[in-house]
Amino acid sequence: MAHVLRAAAMNADRPAPAPAHTVDFSFPHRWQAEILAARPAILPARRFVYPRDADEVERGALEVLIRPSSLDALPFLATCALGFRDPAVPTGLWACPNPEEVCAVAGGYAYLIDTAVPERFTMIPFRPVLDLGSLVAEDLLLFAGHHAILAWGRDGVAWQSEKLSDEGVTITGVESGLLHCLGWDMMTDRERPFALDLRTGLRTSSSI
Repeated sequence: MAHVLRAAAMNADRPAPAPAHTVDFSFPHRWQAEILAARPAILPARRFVYPRDADEVERGALEVLIRPSSLDALPFLATCALGFRDPAVPTGLWACPNPEEVCAVAGGYAYLIDTAVPERFTMIPFRPVLDLGSLVAEDLLLFAGHHAILAWGRDGVAWQSEKLSDEGVTITGVESGLLHCLGWDMMTDRERPFALDLRTGLRTSSSI
């Protein structure tokens, strides 16, 4: 899970290769979901757009067909507005600590969708999310942005860190309840090690 997460020049209007889709269903989940290559010619009876107030949401949107676990719940199409076209930012589907939720990421814009009540969703505030990490043992889904990390648990946001870096974060490992990372310090022009307590998101002095 150690990825260098550096700021990059991102232009949503410039042509770029279609991003590869990541699928990470590490957490147990009560739904089925698939990314569609194109919008179906015949739309399902239920369709939801995320976020609801997005302009030109259909331009490059991620189309996901989701089948909830409930026998009486109809499948629905989730149309997720695209963030950036840069292939450096993630696109794909992730299972969440809450088995009813699915995380859909479209060009670094991340949406947590309640499959039992699709009108209910949360958009992660990082624009964009640069990396995700599933920590099943800790029951957390991590979102890394340019400057901070947010942890999502069964009941929503578990914590959001303080500013950790001037230009990207490298996650180097998890050990004994600590998330070990490197953060870029602009003044010294070098990466500095630090660790976060996975229960609280607070920085500690311990590092590896």
